[in-house]
Amino acid sequence: MDYFIIASLTCAGLYFHWWLFVRIKRWADRDLALSLAGKDAAKKAYMLQRLSEAQAGKVKRRELQAWLERAAADYRAP
Repeated sequence: MDYFIIASLTCAGLYFHWWLFVRIKRWADRDLALSLAGKDAAKKAYMLQRLSEAQAGKVKRRELQAWLERAAADYRAP
């Protein structure tokens, strides 16, 4: 019974750390996209859309900043 408790708590702890790591990565990516948008609300929405496109397109994390910078440079105000 002791081994079951240890194993279940270890699995729960590992899952929690993985979940926290994923959330922090998502927050950092979102913050990067919004920081490139500045204070323009329309550009913020555009950058968040481009971020979701980058995530759907499986853009690698190390290439994400350059990808988002190019997207910000391509932005045309409505």
